[in-house]
Amino acid sequence: MSSAVSLPVEPFEVRAPVTADASVRPGALVFASPHSGRLRPDDFQPAVALSEARIRSAEDVLVDQLIASAPGHGIPVLSGRISRAYVDLNRAADELDPALIEDCPASAPSPKTLAGFGVIPRRAGDGADLYDRRLSMAEAVRRLEAVHAPYHHILSELMGAAHQASGRAILIDWHSMPSRAASGRSRGPGRAPVQGVDVVLGDRHGSACDARLTRRLRALFEAAGWRVGLNQPYAGGYSTQTWGRPDEGFHAIQIELSRALYLDEATLTPTPGFARCKKVLDRVIAALAAQDWSHQA
Repeated sequence: MSSAVSLPVEPFEVRAPVTADASVRPGALVFASPHSGRLRPDDFQPAVALSEARIRSAEDVLVDQLIASAPGHGIPVLSGRISRAYVDLNRAADELDPALIEDCPASAPSPKTLAGFGVIPRRAGDGADLYDRRLSMAEAVRRLEAVHAPYHHILSELMGAAHQASGRAILIDWHSMPSRAASGRSRGPGRAPVQGVDVVLGDRHGSACDARLTRRLRALFEAAGWRVGLNQPYAGGYSTQTWGRPDEGFHAIQIELSRALYLDEATLTPTPGFARCKKVLDRVIAALAAQDWSHQA
């Protein structure tokens, strides 16, 4: 067995700020899209009967394209290139699933890991089993070294550079959610139903960023007519937790976009709503970039 994973490309892509406007300078903002990748190394070897659609069901399809205007506003964008089914970049490296990985170090797995959604997922986004085999610990380590570690190394560099340039660094971690997660649902007999939303802002219940950032984002999305949820059902994952350290000048917030806004979830192709969704996000990104975050948030 090879001692290293052979990747078809670099595990991430960085789109550096590119703007013809000399007055636009890189600032405090850093964008990331960890789950927009779709490439799978040869050693993935999922269950034979598993369909392409099921494997890709957890990917944030096209999210990197929806935020493509950011570099033109002075904001760097970091995108994962490798499928979330292979390695989940929004999990800690030690969130290893003992049900999937042989000789997994003894630990107290998180509920998400026990459910099959650890750093190396056992299940696809729709709940299907990804494998008909178990992985060795050596396989798991090779995946983490090839994909997870390089991504988080470059994210750390980008956040450090933003902090050095502005005195603050703000990570906006972009994701998409299945329309079923965004739809209204009952909270039990006698209680008002939770209304469906178009976007969920996750700031780890106010601990990951200055409240002004959350309020600003909420106002921008609501101005576009979108329904905004806060921290339910997504409060922010590993990257938000890692970089949400306001007392140290590092702020982070996770944004979940309903796939119903822009995507045919059966075929994973853009709908006519894609252009409308991108227009809204272009306006939001321009407004964020125009704000002087070095003196607030």
